[in-house]
Amino acid sequence: MRAVFSRQALALLPLAFLILMALAPLARLLYEGGGGLSANLFFDDYLRWRLVWSLTQAAVTCVLALAIGLPLAWALARFAFPGRVLILRLLLLPFVMPTLVAALGVLALFGPHGVTGLNLQDTPWLLLYGNLFYNLPLVIRAACEALATVPASRLAAARTLGCTAWRAFWRVEWPVARPWLASALCLVFLYCFSGFGLALLLGGQRYATVEVEIYSLVAYELNLADAGALALLLLCLSGGVAFGYAWLERRLATPGKVEPLPPRPAATLAERTLLAGALVLLALFAAAPLLAVAGRALSAGVEAWAVLGEGDTLAALANTLRFSALALGAAAVLGLAHALAAQRWLWLRAAAFLPFVLSPVCVAFGLLLLYPGWSASLALLLGAYALLAYPFVAKSVAAALDGVPPQWPQAARTLGASAPRAFARVVWPLLQPAFRRGLAFAAATALGEFAVTLFLSRPEWTTLTTLIYQRLGRPGAASLDAALVLSSVLMLFAVSAFVIIEWPARRDRDSDHA
Repeated sequence: MRAVFSRQALALLPLAFLILMALAPLARLLYEGGGGLSANLFFDDYLRWRLVWSLTQAAVTCVLALAIGLPLAWALARFAFPGRVLILRLLLLPFVMPTLVAALGVLALFGPHGVTGLNLQDTPWLLLYGNLFYNLPLVIRAACEALATVPASRLAAARTLGCTAWRAFWRVEWPVARPWLASALCLVFLYCFSGFGLALLLGGQRYATVEVEIYSLVAYELNLADAGALALLLLCLSGGVAFGYAWLERRLATPGKVEPLPPRPAATLAERTLLAGALVLLALFAAAPLLAVAGRALSAGVEAWAVLGEGDTLAALANTLRFSALALGAAAVLGLAHALAAQRWLWLRAAAFLPFVLSPVCVAFGLLLLYPGWSASLALLLGAYALLAYPFVAKSVAAALDGVPPQWPQAARTLGASAPRAFARVVWPLLQPAFRRGLAFAAATALGEFAVTLFLSRPEWTTLTTLIYQRLGRPGAASLDAALVLSSVLMLFAVSAFVIIEWPARRDRDSDHA
């Protein structure tokens, strides 16, 4: 009984935060706009096209990510080659890149003046490629972790009974990987369907998503009725996907350990060709945009790099670091409390994804409507940052808690340890790698936050993301070069935050598998 009450007490903090910072602002926006869904959403050709395209691009990205990511992950999981450990460690670096950096990287490759010479602007392929840059590593990571749970003895038995490698994959490996991939694809769909930054810069006028349309309706037309209705519809569709993800994630809990099949060198020509093709695809979708940004910035000239010494840049840099550090502290507390409380209730676990499924534009504008006296306050801005960052901590820690054998803390209690002492001595050391990993994603999210800053930031609170956006809005090649230089700096900060926080977690897990 005491454990139930403690979980309820822990749940109060994240639930109160979600209500005050997410649900209440959205409700206020819906109230101002008349509330409820409007028939215009289904009878207006323009809005219907935005909704259909948003669903289509998210679904197509899921299909492409599965088709490309699964064979790529199989090659990374089964073949040993120089640099394999480094690639696996850096696999999720694209996912922590700020959206403005990713968008500039895609444009540097396939924009009007891209290095490839292939101009995909004003086509749907530009946004789809940007989606794959962000989300393909998620599918690869999930598939690699799934393949690591396939016992080597089961595969050996299948091969002994005469199964080819292809047949062994479909009969032994695919059933194990399927729920992991379904879980990852739920996340991919959520990120693509409710994404804002990439769609704003890569979608153009015709291929902008619902999230961009909400931004236009609120910021330029003050059409709160249609914006609120679109946000409500977005919440209903994404909420079902988020609940399915939470259910799949809890189902994948594996407290025990298995002995995975160790990777081996590619022996035949077909295996070497598969491995080479996988590495080329990984470079094309994960590394090429980042290298394009860095390359364009390095070739921009001394005049472009002089932007780093300007007062606006130094102030934006200080604001970015200050806001991110403060938001990271709040995200750590909220995420840990939410994960610990969500072990008992599936609905609470799914509630951690509420910031992902809500429109950040609507939340930001709803905050201004709900708390007009706080509209220019730093607390409101930092609260919005923490709202977008803490789910990464909650998700990572909740998944780690699923893997803790329940008999371990029970044994500590039997030996006389109190509940806090059993948690500190037994459970917490097992959670630390996941906690650091969640902090790495939260830090990268705070560093690259863009959507809510457009609404809640004051002129003196300009961050690197808003400064880059301002530079992109100015005409001339000099402004573009300055934006590329600033994007390189932001990319460096995101990589540094990821490596500093997440690298020890990877090291711990590597030592566990040794």
